[in-house]
Amino acid sequence: MIIYEKAYAKINLSLDIVGRRPNGYHDVRMIMQTLDLSDDLSFESNDDIEGVTLVTDSEVLNEEQSGGSDNLIIKALKLLKEETGKDFNVKITLSKNIPIAAGLAGGSADAAATLRGLNRLFSLGLSNDRLRELSVKIGADVPFCIEGGLCLSEGIGEELTTLTPLASVPTVICKPNIFVSTKDVYNAFDSDENEKHHPDVDGMLSAIKEYDVAKVTELLENILEPVTKAMHPVIGEIEEKLVSLNANKAIMSGSGPTVYALFNSEKEAETAADMLKSIYPVFEIHATKFRNVKKEHFE
Repeated sequence: MIIYEKAYAKINLSLDIVGRRPNGYHDVRMIMQTLDLSDDLSFESNDDIEGVTLVTDSEVLNEEQSGGSDNLIIKALKLLKEETGKDFNVKITLSKNIPIAAGLAGGSADAAATLRGLNRLFSLGLSNDRLRELSVKIGADVPFCIEGGLCLSEGIGEELTTLTPLASVPTVICKPNIFVSTKDVYNAFDSDENEKHHPDVDGMLSAIKEYDVAKVTELLENILEPVTKAMHPVIGEIEEKLVSLNANKAIMSGSGPTVYALFNSEKEAETAADMLKSIYPVFEIHATKFRNVKKEHFE
């Protein structure tokens, strides 16, 4: 039997840090939005398959595997094994479209898809609520990736409040060919004793309730952006390029380095993406949109 799952990217419309716990984790208030950009996963189980096989088209993930490192897909599988006591004989195939280490939760989305996929394939009977509870052990973004859509995320990311969906806003993402260490970004943020400007999360929640996309766009903000931008000025350069290409606003997602921009039309977004590809031919660039309607999975 083979079943299929899509793992959708996310962006942070608003990202604020409101505290730090003794264990080093940060308390956040974030408004997160799923994009229509996804990785594709298949899960196959039959009498000829023994153990776990993961096949990917990603050189990075393949190198991790050959080096003995577990990616989040394997961690999700091990978590389900601990929860259920079952051994899984399964072949997992991953087609990677979301940029890696980009602030788009690609790995978290793959883990969430794995939890959903194995739950279905092996009829484990775990509810979405239970999957979210388990998934925070893998990473703070994984519970949101199980839920999807538009959510307020609090705590370390596991406390989710589903919000009224916005329109399918045309969006362009651009990941420069640089590596950003999330740990280094948070360390720099923590060590900066200057007073910080906090995003207006409550204002954005009100704008979402009023279905005011223009106001939401105006309030886009990421408290980590000044830190990452200081380390990598190309982020600011990309934002300026996107605005010059008719974006309404451009900001960084997560701890970076991906920049995203919102547009009035899909045509404008596609034109901007094409222009950006000619300017930055080695960057990963996609025209996409907000994804709010949950589509049925298939098998």
